[in-house]
Amino acid sequence: MTQPPPPQDSNPYAQQPPQPGYGQQQPYAPFPQQQQPQPGGFAPPAPPARSGNAALGIVAAVVLALVTAWIYGAVMKATEHEIGYAAVAVGAVIGFAAGKIGGRNQVLPFVCAVLALGAVYLGQLTGYAMVIAEMGNVSFLDILTDHFGDLSKGWKEEADFMTYLFLVIGAVAAFGSSKKAAL
Repeated sequence: MTQPPPPQDSNPYAQQPPQPGYGQQQPYAPFPQQQQPQPGGFAPPAPPARSGNAALGIVAAVVLALVTAWIYGAVMKATEHEIGYAAVAVGAVIGFAAGKIGGRNQVLPFVCAVLALGAVYLGQLTGYAMVIAEMGNVSFLDILTDHFGDLSKGWKEEADFMTYLFLVIGAVAAFGSSKKAAL
């Protein structure tokens, strides 16, 4: 009598044991793969966006506003003109630093725009005070502190369309660079 052959699996595509020397390797994926849902049906949370310290960003913006205002005033004194690129630079520096340090805080670009307005204004006043101090042989700080009201009144009388345009340009540059730096 002959023995029947051993039972074979009728499914030719059934799971085959791995071949010796071939471990379980992940296929090459040139792009990051989406995370698969967990057994409960929910995907794991996405990693949090880059955050920063908004308070430190604002402090950096205030310090840079004061420094760039002084530099803007020195440039105005040296050239005896208001320079639009300098106003853009003031705003860009303030916004960039605040955006890098402060991150994606939604209030930060608006704070930077206001600080840039103030920095360009203070820079123009500083430039006028430097010129007056040189002409009158008086201390620059005396004019800027003791006669600030007169200096501001003189600025207002001398201000033209371009003066106000430079204020706006500085604010726009600060807003935009703050948003881009936070990305």
